[in-house]
Amino acid sequence: MSFPTADTPLYNHPLPIIEKWLLDLGCTQDDQKLHFWTVERPNWKAELSLDIEELTVRYLDAAENGNDLIRSFKYSLSRQDVESAVFGGP
Repeated sequence: MSFPTADTPLYNHPLPIIEKWLLDLGCTQDDQKLHFWTVERPNWKAELSLDIEELTVRYLDAAENGNDLIRSFKYSLSRQDVESAVFGGP
């Protein structure tokens, strides 16, 4: 199975392709909650959730006051745009 072009909206990606994409980006899927993923970078950690209408990202301890920072990205955005926004960090 091959990836659609990077400018293709996420809603046009089959779920196995989205899962492969997240794995390729270093994310780890939860064994119990299969819609739930984690990713760790040198300067930040995040939890990702593949929700019904959007991808939700919770950057842990990333807000100025030390709280989590939550962002949501609609599946109508391209894979490239979501990747840039999510993996660029908080």
